[in-house]
Order: sequence, then structure tokens, then C-alpha cells
Amino acid sequence: MALFSPFEARNKLTQFAWLTNRPAFFVWAILVGVAAAGMTVLFHMAIHWGQLLTGSVPGEIETVVSRWSTTERVLFPVVGGLIAGTLLWLSSKVRKDMNADYMEAVALSDGRLSLRQGALRVLSSLSTVVTGGSIGREGAMVHLGAMIASAIGRFLAFNANDIRLLVACGAAAGVSAAYNAPLAAALFVAEIVLGTLSVTTLGPLIISAGVANITMQLTGYYRVTYDVKPISLAMDASLLLLLALAVVAGLLAPLFLRFLDAVRQLFRKTRLPLPFSLALGGALLGGILILQPAASGNGYGPIEDMLTLSWTIPAVLLMLAYKVLATGATVGSGATGGVFTPMLMVGASVGMLFFQIISLVMPELAAQPSLYILIGMGAFLAAGTHAPLMTILMIFEMTQQINLVLPLMFACVIANVVSSMYSTPAMYGVTLSREQTARLRRQISSMTLKGLVIEAETVLRQNQTLEQAVAMFQAYPVRYIYVIDENDHYQGVLSNQEVTRWLLSQSPLTTPISELMVQPHFIPVLHPDMTLAQGLELFLSFMGERLPVLLSKDEPVLLGVVRKSAILEQLEEQRILQERHQPPQMDFRISGDK
Repeated sequence: MALFSPFEARNKLTQFAWLTNRPAFFVWAILVGVAAAGMTVLFHMAIHWGQLLTGSVPGEIETVVSRWSTTERVLFPVVGGLIAGTLLWLSSKVRKDMNADYMEAVALSDGRLSLRQGALRVLSSLSTVVTGGSIGREGAMVHLGAMIASAIGRFLAFNANDIRLLVACGAAAGVSAAYNAPLAAALFVAEIVLGTLSVTTLGPLIISAGVANITMQLTGYYRVTYDVKPISLAMDASLLLLLALAVVAGLLAPLFLRFLDAVRQLFRKTRLPLPFSLALGGALLGGILILQPAASGNGYGPIEDMLTLSWTIPAVLLMLAYKVLATGATVGSGATGGVFTPMLMVGASVGMLFFQIISLVMPELAAQPSLYILIGMGAFLAAGTHAPLMTILMIFEMTQQINLVLPLMFACVIANVVSSMYSTPAMYGVTLSREQTARLRRQISSMTLKGLVIEAETVLRQNQTLEQAVAMFQAYPVRYIYVIDENDHYQGVLSNQEVTRWLLSQSPLTTPISELMVQPHFIPVLHPDMTLAQGLELFLSFMGERLPVLLSKDEPVLLGVVRKSAILEQLEEQRILQERHQPPQMDFRISGDK
């Protein structure tokens, strides 16, 4: 009996064209949803096994770290950093013929992910998470979902667009399984990664995310992320206070991202190899964990404590400071992961502090600390991600509190607007690229050709002769000469082929140009009020380097010419100027995590 060959199976499957059409794609979206949820369960188990290797009783990261001795709180993050850095170094040596980041694969490429490079990065993230790193652990789970989707798409020989959409489905399923938030997961991928909310793409994303959520429920891994007491919403002045909290979050979120970027720049200046850079970050983290073990992990434990217990202002301030420093040490050193959930933790602290201040100033309005904490989380996250719609749904799905939706709608939008008023470091490189492209398009749509017009040297009047045309073609290596009348009105072009034809017919050199075939519509013409984009579009249909510029359609006075290279140079100059003034990019390779 012949052994089973996956390649033979693929060849047989690819013979059925219906397997890659749109209705069948929803079947693959379902399969990807199940597989991504399975990868999430597997990663949870890997964390469990990793904690056993450290000699700990498995549990929440903060609880595990609190049981470590003082020596272990330094030793484990340092060793974890060395291992994580070594794995990252090895991943950098993998042949880079495919993408390592699912966001770039979907938004900027063909959807093909490097499985070897991705596996090494996921293991690196696992090492950081198990040893107490202050990053979101679910980023690796999302990447695993995207990787398995890419593998399925490549195995079935999908075209590039279908692979991209299938990888997006895998990412949405991973986010859904990680956060128990299927709607927010679909919107996260659509809003941030794909940059579109069209029904064509949103449908498969919702299917994958929903199936992943069902799978997590069937496997017993589903639970409401933040199980808070029912929240009541009063239509009074407290709503205005929540809006003020949104403004504060919108101002502070960019500062948090700037701090992380500054720490990362400091680590880069050390020029340490990745293993030693992450080990140094682990040592700094260990010093913080000696003082506050709850600063480890993704911040889930402290958020739960804030939602259920009473905190003093000094306690919240200390927890906030420790968490920010721990996240800076972990992320700044180069650890793979993201700041999605650490941002929720910082936002919760901001909301708690705001509530405590209100309790001192206006105690009659300070009745529900959980309301301020959750609004602070949503506003801070919306300000950092610039994805308010996704944030509204995510906070709702993580709490199952319908009364939160109305204040979240206002708070997330306001925080996003406030943070957008000044340069904010980009959490995700794809959003930065998309914003740069959109900004460049807006700029070139307002820039005209007027400043690029130069004198036209190859111009003859109708009353000049064939001899003068021959002399001009000999002096200038061009294919066309522009012809004008006595009023400088453009009449068309005279081609070198037309001049050659007249010479071969032995026509007199004194023949006026007006008797030659001047072609008025042979090449496109430009106007000074045209935009760079309009001018470039006309050049795309013309093989030459220059085009004539006329005053207007009604007044076709020849003003000069514009060169294609001048337009391209202007566009490149604008792109370089944008890069110089762009906000820093956090450049997290495994992003969108909890």
C-alpha cells in the first residue's frame, strides 16, 4: 500500500475549483476558527508546562511570581530573557522569503507567513510570558491562528487575495479565542489590519471569530473576562465626569507609548545582542518584581482586584508606576508581544485614580468605581490603538455589561480625537503605513503642476520652415516639436517621423510647417492647475518624459513643459518629509494581544 502523501492530496484537492470559490471559503473560515481556538488552548497548556518547569504551581502569572523567592524573581526573568533573545536571534537567521508578522502579511503582502520564523517568535514570546514578562500573552495565540490559516491557504494553492483574507480570519479567530470577544475580534482585524469594514471581508472574519468562541466554550476555556457586578447608568453630571476622564485618557495614552518608545531607543543605544538585551530587560524587570510581583504578566490580576477591592490613592499610584516601568523594561528590551492588555491595566489605573479624586471633591457623584475603571480602560485603549469602534465592543464583550456601551461610545471617540491632536507613536506598523499613504494622497491632491513648469525649448511657429524643424531635431534628441501660432496658441506636435517622410519625398526645405501634418491631439496636454496625481495619471498613458502645459482649455497658450521625473521627484520629496515628521513606530512583531 502506498504511503499517504500530502502533496498528492493537495494536487487532487486543487483539481476541484469549487473548493476556492466564495461559498466554500466560509467552510475554510470555519475550519480556521476551530484550528485557531485549538492553538489557543495549546498555548495555554504550554504556559502551564512552562510554569511547572520553574517549579511553580501553575496559575495566573502574577500569582505564580508572588510565590517566587527574591532570587527567583530576578533569575527567572534573566534566564527567560536569554532564551527569548536567542530564539529571536535564530528567527532573524531564517531565510526571509515570507513575512514574519501576520499584520504585514495581510495588509502589505500576499498573506504568506514564514512558519519557521513564526514558530521561533511564538516560543520566544512563551519564554517571556512564563518568566513574568510584562507583556500580553495572547499575541502569540493570535499569531498561531494566523500561521495555521496561512498554511491552509498555501496548501490549497489559494490566490494571494484569498490567502490574505484567510490569514485575517485566523487572526480574528485568535483574538476571539484570546479575549472571548468575537465581534471585537472581527472588527479589530477589519479596522486595524485590513483597513476596511466592507461586508465582503467582514463576513468571513465574523464566521471565524464566532466559531473560535464556540470552540473555546465547548473546551471549557470560555469565561467572562471581567465578571463585574451589574452597572447602573445615571443620566446626571456623572456622565460629564466620564467624558472628562476620556479627555485625560486621550492625553495620557500617547505619553505611555512615547515612554515605551524612549525605553526601546535606550536599549538600542546599548548595541547589545538580542539575548543580552532581553536578559538586561529581565534583570530590570526582576528588580521591579522584588518590590511588586503584581507588575508581572498582562495586568489581568490587578484589574480584577481594582474591580472588586478598595484601593488607596498611594496604592494605585505605586501599582501604576511599577506596571509602566515593568512594561518598559520588557517591551523596550525587544521582547516579542504587545502592549494591548498592559494598556488596559494602565487605563484601569487612570480610571481608578480619577474616581478617587472625584470621591474627594464630589463624593455624591462617586458611586461606582468599576464604571470609571472600565471607561478608563476603554478610553485609554481607544486612544492608543485609534480603533474606537473595536474598543467599544471589546470592553462590552469582556464584561457583558450593556449599560457600558453608551458612555463607552462617547469616551472612546473623544479619547481617540484627543490623542490624534498631537503626534502619537504607532502601535501597529500597518496603520502607520496606511495613514502615511492616505496623508500623501491628500497632500498630492492639493499640490498643482504650476511650480514644475519649465521653458519649452523645442517650439516652432507655423510660419517657420521644414529646414528649421530639421535643425531643431538635430540639436535636440526628441521625438516631437511643439507648434504654436502667432498668438502662442498651441497647435499640436510635429513628429520626427513626419519630418523624415517630407525629406524622403524631396520636398523643399523652405516648406512652411503649416503645410506639414501637425497633430493637435497626438499627445496629452497638461494645465497648471492640475494636481500632481492628475499629471502623473496622464504620464502613465504616455511613454515620453515631457508633456506640454497650456494655460487653459479655452486659452491654449503654451506655457512650457513638465517633466515626468519632476513629478516623481516632488512625490519622493513629500514622502521623505513625511517620514521625517512621522510619529515613532512601536514595531511589535506579535501584536494585538491581551
